[in-house]
Amino acid sequence: MKTRSSLRTIFFLLSFLVLFLGMDVTAYCDEPRKVLCIEAYDMLNTVPDTFLIDVRTQPEYQFVGHPFKAYLYPYQFFTYHFSKGAEKPEYLLSPKNKNFVDQIGRAFKKTDNLLIICRDGTRSGLAARDLLNAGFKNVFDVADGFEGPEFPVFENGDRHKFYRQLAKRNKVYGFEHRRHYGWQYWGLPWTYEMDPKYIYPPDLNTPEK
Repeated sequence: MKTRSSLRTIFFLLSFLVLFLGMDVTAYCDEPRKVLCIEAYDMLNTVPDTFLIDVRTQPEYQFVGHPFKAYLYPYQFFTYHFSKGAEKPEYLLSPKNKNFVDQIGRAFKKTDNLLIICRDGTRSGLAARDLLNAGFKNVFDVADGFEGPEFPVFENGDRHKFYRQLAKRNKVYGFEHRRHYGWQYWGLPWTYEMDPKYIYPPDLNTPEK
């Protein structure tokens, strides 16, 4: 009897395993696929229904430049608040744009291939995850961003801090500078041109008098 019971248990487990392996597990994945800029650019040129969405702020898009034919949909906005207490004093970004997902949904289909890019991969990862959770099927995080992260990039924050101290002590040029990775680094086409076709839609509304 024990042998028969054991066989039933084994059969049940094997059946469950086969069923699980046959399922579409991507439906339960809330992490976007990461791609490099050069992969994203290739997709734009070869894969139908593929669009590049820049989620940086309007000033970054205009004054730093942007990838050619990138649609602007800010995930956050710049504020007037300056933070002195941070490790690097800086102007702060707003909380995320509460209309972001809805605005993307008005312009793109949930089956479109959406390539999400920001400055260095930070905001694009958050934005891509929100879109996946909202039901968009094919979302890609352009992980190295338009300017790239600060150089060099380490997973270990303590190691980064150690090298930062050494670089400052020895006046090493390029440390904590960008453009060692990313869209500009790869020499992919970018522009300062502000084409109304790609501008953040609310910015094109007639100003209220």
